[in-house]
Amino acid sequence: MEKRVYAHLGETLWLERLENGLPVYVIPKPGFQKKYAFFATNYGGMDLKFRLDGVAHQTPAGVAHFLEHKMFDTKDGNALQTLAANGASPNAFTSWDITGYYFESTEGFYENLKVLLSFVSQPWFTQESVDKEQGIIGQEIQMIEDDPEWMVLQNLLSALYVNHPIKISVAGSRASIAEITADTLYACHRAFYHPGNMVLCVCGDVDPEAVVSIARQVLPAGAGPKAERDHGPAEPAEAAQGETEQAMAVSIPICQIGFKADPAAGGEGHLRQEIVGGLLGEALCGTSSPLYARLYREGLVNKSFSISYLAYTGCAFLCAGGECRDGRALRDALLAEGARIAREGVDEAFFQRLKKASYGSLVRALNSFEALCVAQAQGHFTGADYLTFPEVFQSVTAADLQAAAKAWIIPERTALSVICPKEEERA
Repeated sequence: MEKRVYAHLGETLWLERLENGLPVYVIPKPGFQKKYAFFATNYGGMDLKFRLDGVAHQTPAGVAHFLEHKMFDTKDGNALQTLAANGASPNAFTSWDITGYYFESTEGFYENLKVLLSFVSQPWFTQESVDKEQGIIGQEIQMIEDDPEWMVLQNLLSALYVNHPIKISVAGSRASIAEITADTLYACHRAFYHPGNMVLCVCGDVDPEAVVSIARQVLPAGAGPKAERDHGPAEPAEAAQGETEQAMAVSIPICQIGFKADPAAGGEGHLRQEIVGGLLGEALCGTSSPLYARLYREGLVNKSFSISYLAYTGCAFLCAGGECRDGRALRDALLAEGARIAREGVDEAFFQRLKKASYGSLVRALNSFEALCVAQAQGHFTGADYLTFPEVFQSVTAADLQAAAKAWIIPERTALSVICPKEEERA
């Protein structure tokens, strides 16, 4: 196994690349009782079109999320129940770009690891169980479509993007999931749930060699076929539309303002842009920024306000918002501040404070086994080593923020999404 030592962080990582193409990352935490395993595939809600063995596939929206739900089914019962009976706390999630399965436990870790690797790599579906799941997921979709916090973001993505499937809900719609069959799920599992498209990350007081041995024992010997993803035609730099509004049962309007960034490069460039984007958000209107203080005094934002940078394959954006009675005024204030940063730059002393705070936040996150494993897995899929962030941080300057503001925080790349009260709520 390859041993990597990150002296600045006091962390050690063991890496083994199995013959079937699976990378296994183990981050030892001697003396800790809790152990954590994260098994993820580079497949998410935006992977709707792909070619496999020369055949084009167009799948309904929501397949990746639907597949996540069904993966826990086994011929002998349900893997969630098996893991829970073994003292583990398991779960899973689907995002736009990855699907991850995980558990944490203090006892029986290696046995639970075998269960995790087994059920994720060995699908078992019946059309009857798929039909039943459609009703369950349909209710989940209804719940999120009734959630204004979710809809304001989903509407924002639809306003920002013309072609990229990031604008499509990860869960799909009740109409799209009605098209999913057991054959659909088996085809997508074959395309994306093979070792060459996955990663295993383990954190805790464990033996790296034992983890690798179990992975070799349980998982298929071959890497599997390589699917060619199709995320649609080239995405224009400009936002698809300037504004979108939807009436829902809210008492105060909720808004999100999005700024369409350039897609991040792979490798270290992806990690670097993530750091630049996060720092730009804080400089623009983070809680310690002059603009936030002014907007808070004026009552345009409250404690629900947040700003963040998000990046996925082929797309990246800044989004900011929360409860706000005048979304257009907030958008205009953010654009004006972005123009000022593009023109004048960021005060160096302020930049250094932001940089230290952001760096400290990442270091504190290393205490979370879950955050560490998920970040390492996401870094693997983008070609970056997450634990090299201290070196990448050193290379970021205030001039990088100024350049990003000049390129991204402009009207042509901006969209405003508002969830406003229904007429009866306004009365």
